[in-house]
Amino acid sequence: MNSEQDQFSAIMDGWNSNAGQPVGNCPVRGVLDKISDKWSMLLVMTLASGPKRFNQLRRDIPDISQKMLTQTLRELQRDGMVSRKVYDTKPPAVEYSLTPLGHSIIVPFGHLIRWANDNHPHIDQARAVFDTPSDPA
Repeated sequence: MNSEQDQFSAIMDGWNSNAGQPVGNCPVRGVLDKISDKWSMLLVMTLASGPKRFNQLRRDIPDISQKMLTQTLRELQRDGMVSRKVYDTKPPAVEYSLTPLGHSIIVPFGHLIRWANDNHPHIDQARAVFDTPSDPA
């Protein structure tokens, strides 16, 4: 077997090991639900370049609201992907950074980002074909 087949087999073994479990207990779904929301991937990839303060994150992701940034950072902290460090200054400074677990998802995200960039034109074309009304004649 080649490396690609080995990787596929390992992925499918992991996927199939969840078969028969109640959907709520599926570890794949539980993780993907958290990291595949609208903002989590953007925040992880933004923090991949190094620690950032809250306002820098808002500048780097301008269309995220303050409330959603706070909520997403807290969820990423809860999941162990992001750490929050408070500095004893006046006013207190807060810095966010990726944990080792957060760093470990950068490469898989990178593969997904590359796939999305490579396939975006094909997806746009498929959508255009699908959305074009067919001639009933």
